[in-house]
Amino acid sequence: MKASLNNYRQAPRKVRLVTDLIKGKSVEKAKTELAHLSKRASTPILKLLNSAIANSNLNLNESDKNNLFIKSISVDKGIVLKRSMPRAHGRAFPIHKHTSHIKLELARKS
Repeated sequence: MKASLNNYRQAPRKVRLVTDLIKGKSVEKAKTELAHLSKRASTPILKLLNSAIANSNLNLNESDKNNLFIKSISVDKGIVLKRSMPRAHGRAFPIHKHTSHIKLELARKS
C-alpha cells in the first residue's frame, strides 16, 4: 500500500510542514485535515493519499478504509532546476527552483 509523487515543484521544507501533521494518523482523520488545510502542498498530498487507498483496495482487497493508517510519509529532495535572474551591469544571479519526492505508505491497524 504505497504511493509516491516524484518531482513535485515545491521545496521539501514547505512540504514537510504538511506531512508532519498527518504522520501516524488514520486515513479518515488525515483526509479531513488535508481538506481543510490552507497550505498549497495539501492538495497533491490528498491526491497521493487517495492513490494509496486505491492501491490498497486493488492489491489487498482492503475495502474498509477505517482499518488503514499512515505508517510512514517521507519528503526527500528532488532535482533542483537552476535558473538565473538578470541583474545590474550585465550580471546574472542564480535562482534555484527546488522539487520534492514524496513517498507514502499505509498499513492496517492490528
